[in-house]
Amino acid sequence: MTAALNHETTATATATATVVKLGGSCLDDMSDGWWDDLAEHGRYNPLVLVHGWSKPLRELNPRYTEPSAILRDRYGNQSRWTTPEVIADIKTVSEDIGRIVTERLTRRGITVERVIGSDGLVQAGEAERWWWQGKQLVELENLVGPITEVTPGRLTNLKPGHCYLVTPLARNAAGQEVNTDADRAAAAIAGASAAAVLTLVTDVEHLLIDGEPVRRISADAAADFRDRGATGGMRKKLRAAGEAVDRGVLRVVIGSAPVSRLIAESTGTVITRS
Repeated sequence: MTAALNHETTATATATATVVKLGGSCLDDMSDGWWDDLAEHGRYNPLVLVHGWSKPLRELNPRYTEPSAILRDRYGNQSRWTTPEVIADIKTVSEDIGRIVTERLTRRGITVERVIGSDGLVQAGEAERWWWQGKQLVELENLVGPITEVTPGRLTNLKPGHCYLVTPLARNAAGQEVNTDADRAAAAIAGASAAAVLTLVTDVEHLLIDGEPVRRISADAAADFRDRGATGGMRKKLRAAGEAVDRGVLRVVIGSAPVSRLIAESTGTVITRS
């Protein structure tokens, strides 16, 4: 009994937050074993789980599958065209995601606390206003914005056995609720909470370069590949990985395996400063 108490006390005193971004496209594919692994890790480490919503949003309404639902700015970056109605739909699917995650973790002994990023956790800067429509750049109102600040004090209960589930919306300087990229939000939260590792759980096992899986890569090399060859979701993940490292996170791991295996670097792609 004494040894168990000592182990628990040490874990509580020394553990740093484990930040995990869970892609909305792979939530339904997580096995009971994946959730068992996450809960076991969470018994000794504070958890911050940042969720995506891409697949649930597409399933909610067919309009989100249409090409017009995605904008591309003058720099080539993609963004969901976000209006107040889209924010409302994001919150609707996030409620469903919250119920699923809460049920799966609480029955494994982990308490779950939901946080909407726009409720004092994540602040966003001014959004890009010029977007391509066909072959023309058009000024559009799009409720998105780059993350400028994370207030870690909003996460007051970072302790083993407890998980914060974050919906990555943000609040801009005008007080508007805006959409942010979930990978980049996870990177900002990991940096602000002094996490040593950020885990980006997705539906692919590794980063692929020229068709070959990459086990380990520097942030500079990852950024170079991002700008010359990465596409879609992986491009955003590599941008998020670079931002996490710039914020002091030691390692970013991208993959589809259980969290403990990704953190142990037995699978996935590891991105480090050098």
